[in-house]
Amino acid sequence: METPSAARITGTTAVEISASVRMLVERGELAPGELLPPVRALAEHLGVNRNTAVAAYRRLARDGAVIAQGRAGTRVAGRQALAQEGFADASALTHRAPGVPAGTLRDLGTGNPDPALIPDLAPALAGAVGRPVLYGEPVVDPDFEAWVREWVAPDAPARDASRLTLTSGAVDAIERLLDQALVRDDAVALEDPCFLASIQTVRHAGYRALPVAVDEDGMTAHGLRAALEAGARAVVLTPRAQNPTGASLGPRRARELQEVLAAHPYVLVVLDDYYSFLSRRPFRSPLPPGHRRWALVRSVSKFLGPDLCLAVTATDAETADRLALRLSPGTTWVSHLLQRLANGVLTDRASRDLIDRAGEHYAARNREVASLLTARGIPVAPADGMSLWVPLPCPATPVADGLARRGWLVRTGDEFRLERTGDPSHHLRLTVHDLDEQESQTLVEDLAAAVGDVVRPGD
Repeated sequence: METPSAARITGTTAVEISASVRMLVERGELAPGELLPPVRALAEHLGVNRNTAVAAYRRLARDGAVIAQGRAGTRVAGRQALAQEGFADASALTHRAPGVPAGTLRDLGTGNPDPALIPDLAPALAGAVGRPVLYGEPVVDPDFEAWVREWVAPDAPARDASRLTLTSGAVDAIERLLDQALVRDDAVALEDPCFLASIQTVRHAGYRALPVAVDEDGMTAHGLRAALEAGARAVVLTPRAQNPTGASLGPRRARELQEVLAAHPYVLVVLDDYYSFLSRRPFRSPLPPGHRRWALVRSVSKFLGPDLCLAVTATDAETADRLALRLSPGTTWVSHLLQRLANGVLTDRASRDLIDRAGEHYAARNREVASLLTARGIPVAPADGMSLWVPLPCPATPVADGLARRGWLVRTGDEFRLERTGDPSHHLRLTVHDLDEQESQTLVEDLAAAVGDVVRPGD
């Protein structure tokens, strides 16, 4: 039987069908939450192959326009904001945990640094104020440029390490890098699970996200090979402290990725080394010798604070020239005041020592909580990064709901997936570095109890 929504959808290709659904949503003819026709019914109505209808729904799910719910069908997505990094929105959980006021939940979903471990910017402010910078002057402050070259030179290909660009943070850098290399509907290989901002960047720009699985050693070589064979024109890869999993490339995985990329020298490879100074793991590049299109992005947000919106990008010469066209003085350059301020802090020995202590603190707290969870029957292997990636023996959402009833707000792995299809995530991402010993113990006990409620209902 034909559903009302099926009668309004048109098209004979996956692109046309998905565009028709999006148009109906934009016009208000398909409302948020409305059930779309089953794949078979849509295919029969349009006279197309079932696989064409499947591909159309996958495109819509990838772009966040619909939500696939398995046997419950596919519904038009609501207009709620996409998940954002930082302090979490309790509403997604508290409606399933009645009676728990949102403001009473302890937020473990933030991914934020500890303010006490961010260097004081005040001593560097006086040195940041100098003569006014005018139109037409170099966009990179000379003193900061000298320091940056020493920072990126060891990890960028030597022949191109001198081509530097500054942007307003790593997310801004990645957005600009993809924009100068891609057009709408081009394919991008992304880690899966993936950093929230990268998901949003690709979705909003209309690129096709090709998921590449991540294991304990980072992006998998077989997954990257499959994405490149499927037409990926760019790759966004986190070489260490991958968010959310904390995975870092080991020497073997880096070599495997180099072998895969060697056959695709003109694919843009963006290395998002956002954790840099805080990382407890060495930087290992997946770039093979002579790779033609690449970018190494390093932000200061995790150790100097998110409000200091500044990222350094080292690129090949062609990419640098393309970026320069979009970073003209007086419009989209990065303030020299911010550059001088960052330079003043990063060249101060006491500030660098504090940053190093911060990195060790985050790693130590992750190890301690991982050890407590393992002892309680939830094995966790601590990796690198600001948060802890916790595997569960059951779906994560009901466990998150159980934690909400016990006063904790957490993020499930579903938020970091490129496609909300298939089996639900069995992971939580927990930011635990600001918990004291007693709070950590309480969290572990509550988490074990919440898992028990799901695994052994009614006990």
